[in-house]
Amino acid sequence: MTIHADPETFPSIFDAVAVTDVVAVDAVTDAVTVTDAVTVDAVTDAVTVTHAVAEPDQEPGFGALGVPARLVRVLSRAGITTPFEIQSATVPDALAGRDVLGRGQTGSGKTLAFGLPMLTRMAAGDRPEPRRPRALILVPTRELAMQVADALRPLAREVNVFLTTAVGGVPYDRQIDALRRGVHVMVATPGRLGDLIERGECSLDSVELTVLDEADQMADMGFLPDVTALLQRTPAGGQRLLFSATLDSDVDALVRTFLTDPVTHSTAPAVATVSTMDHHLLLIPPADKFKVTASIAARPGRTMMFARTQAGVDRLVDQLAEVGVRAGALHGGKTQRVRTRTLAEFREGRVNVLVATDVAARGIHVDGVSLVVHVDPPKDAKDYLHRAGRTARAGESGAVATLVLPKQRKPALAMLSKAGVAPAETRVRAGEAALAELTGAREPSGVPVVEEPAPARRRGESSRRPHGDSRYRGEGRPRGEARPHGDSRPRGEGRPHGDSRPPGDSRPRGEGWARGDNRARPAGKSAGWRPQR
Repeated sequence: MTIHADPETFPSIFDAVAVTDVVAVDAVTDAVTVTDAVTVDAVTDAVTVTHAVAEPDQEPGFGALGVPARLVRVLSRAGITTPFEIQSATVPDALAGRDVLGRGQTGSGKTLAFGLPMLTRMAAGDRPEPRRPRALILVPTRELAMQVADALRPLAREVNVFLTTAVGGVPYDRQIDALRRGVHVMVATPGRLGDLIERGECSLDSVELTVLDEADQMADMGFLPDVTALLQRTPAGGQRLLFSATLDSDVDALVRTFLTDPVTHSTAPAVATVSTMDHHLLLIPPADKFKVTASIAARPGRTMMFARTQAGVDRLVDQLAEVGVRAGALHGGKTQRVRTRTLAEFREGRVNVLVATDVAARGIHVDGVSLVVHVDPPKDAKDYLHRAGRTARAGESGAVATLVLPKQRKPALAMLSKAGVAPAETRVRAGEAALAELTGAREPSGVPVVEEPAPARRRGESSRRPHGDSRYRGEGRPRGEARPHGDSRPRGEGRPHGDSRPPGDSRPRGEGWARGDNRARPAGKSAGWRPQR
């Protein structure tokens, strides 16, 4: 069979062949000049061998998967030229309109695996109608929604696709405004999307493609009824892509109910198989647990630590600050504004230690995390794998250390065995060379971390929010900012614009006291004022 290639489509290939031909002809000519005994067969063999050596051995790029050239250029500018395994496996089937069931370890590139086919389809379709998105991405957490949106926005902008998020913890106004203008793609958490639908601000009748990302975590968090109700609102004939790190029984129920003849691609088993990740089990005496934790937190490099409860996270961050280690806290009890700021500080290197609950164990991708520390061992193998997946992502190297007290050793080893991990066990104490060698631990400075106070307002400065203040109306003052004496309003409740009554004055707005009125007045009012008429 003869295959014809177009030189305009593959110029690099033909350029390479042209150069090879010149080299081959020169070599053959020289050989013929030196000796007349060179036969035609030998010359042919020489040319053939030269062509075989010159052919480049390159892995196919995104263009070979069917991704449009405009998107390929955006990826190239970002330094993304070679697809990961999950992307090579699923993108062609997703572009062909098939339902896809994909399983890959965290950090394997699932976002582009579903994002590229989705954006390709949206770019080829019509403009969306108000309140009717054409594509839906359901994720379990606000952080993952923000991350997915950030990863896809540059690509969406290139092909004129409108994308927005719908997550809890932030005001509805911007999300509703975007829906009313019309969006192609909505990245949403189940709870907030359900609220928008109940308000009549969103309809899923026009959804052509639905993605469930980290489906197993949505099942673990109890979102399965909400997810099921949302999927039932989408058209029955729509395309559906389901991606997850593990596929357990709950996820399998979703697959059987909502996916039609899905193509299954599994690129990694549900065990820790990353060759660039080292696992350590550090056996420590109970009295040394905080000292060991603090010395590891003081190491150079980016570190993520996991605690079991929200109170445990806050307590550890406060204790680390007392010994000179500045760390950020991330858990579900924080407002979205605080969580977003904390992640930004960690990504930008202003904070090298992030202490989190399992809310951050899925989907949060921060480059350069070289060590994950289980301050509290996870409850099961699945949680261990998702926590550990914050390091050694996309080919990078990293280490995972689990701090284990004597009574925790046996259950911890059983859990690690289920995760497919055979850790190196080491008995360590605070200050020992073995701890520094394994984790890079060093003694904290001991100088308490002092947070910089907000700048004081100068006399005569307006009390209105300055231009650029990003607080939403009704969001209230930042934590620690005192209200005036006597102001008993609930936190976050502001005084209407133009209301100059003193704090504690409950009179109807507009009613004041005029000079010379000696009638009984509310406590705190000076004499010489009477009601204005």
